[in-house]
Amino acid sequence: MNKKIKFLMFFCLLLLITACKTLDNGRKHIQNLKWEILETEPYRGKQDDITFVDRNTGWYVNGYGKIFHTKDGGVTWEKQLEQKGTFFRTIAFIDKKVGFAGTVGTEYFPNVTDTIPLYSTKDGGKTWKPVDYSGPYVKGLCGMDVIEEEYINHGVLDKKYHIYAVGRVGSPANMMVSHDSGNTWESKSMMDDCKMLFDIKMFNKDEGIVCAGSNANVAESNALILKTYDGGKTWKKVYQSNRPFEGTWKASFPTDKVGYVTIQSYNRDPNVVQQRIAKTIDGGETWTEIDLVKDNTARQFGVGFIDEKHGYVGTYGIGYKTIDGGKNWERYDLGAACNKIRIYKDENEDIYGYAIGVNVFKLITLNEKL
Repeated sequence: MNKKIKFLMFFCLLLLITACKTLDNGRKHIQNLKWEILETEPYRGKQDDITFVDRNTGWYVNGYGKIFHTKDGGVTWEKQLEQKGTFFRTIAFIDKKVGFAGTVGTEYFPNVTDTIPLYSTKDGGKTWKPVDYSGPYVKGLCGMDVIEEEYINHGVLDKKYHIYAVGRVGSPANMMVSHDSGNTWESKSMMDDCKMLFDIKMFNKDEGIVCAGSNANVAESNALILKTYDGGKTWKKVYQSNRPFEGTWKASFPTDKVGYVTIQSYNRDPNVVQQRIAKTIDGGETWTEIDLVKDNTARQFGVGFIDEKHGYVGTYGIGYKTIDGGKNWERYDLGAACNKIRIYKDENEDIYGYAIGVNVFKLITLNEKL
């Protein structure tokens, strides 16, 4: 065997060993992650959304019209707003200053009087004002997503943000979009495509999916996923269940190709016990159903995956965890009604995350102190 072949064999072996060590370290790191409950103001019911722009800086909202802010990773929270009659449902920030909070609107929950679907802040949440938009009236919003785009601005590399908002539970189905970092907004009815909208996940400014329901009457609704290739101008049906009392709810894409969507069942028939999740391995083009648990009280809410295999689902009573891409699940304490799970990676590719339901949770390593 000549020296070149020996060298190539040695080099390939070295690469294989390095890759195995990296994979093993990644697995060990994931095994060392744990969700811990944070000390927050008590809330009777499901709180809906939480978002962070870095490890320490974040906000969460709830149905009492309250917005809370933290600068220390959830150790302490400051109440920035309390607006009676407003049911805040979703929140997104593009940096530490500019953010948006969506409301579910009236005629769905009791004691809700606010008809403004979207508010914005430019000072980190200290003050909020209604967002102006052109297009049809938006009754309410349930989910938002932000896409960052680099572009050349007068010869200088700059960033702009595309923001997408959809809603609502209970109908009607509408979408709001901004392509200039939230300075201007347009709305669009999606009633020709679906009747309820719960969440949106955009892969880039043009391509993405929405979680939807096929009928405004939940007793006749199927779970539905739609995909767009033109930034939401048109939509294609890529998944629809064949069972009544269903809608999809939240989405999580740990990679460009692999994604999970919770299927929420309102069927209270004691003989209908199987809870399911929709999974894609081709970027949302096709979906298969995977079993979660046989329990007709385990109505699903949030979903969050660290990678293709490791993820969590929130349900009405407790959470569930998988380490094999959804083949098997085990009970995991994420509190009741965990509605939104957000998994992040920092500049060093280290994982952190936050989740919200009745309580607020933080994803930490076992040697990290809150």
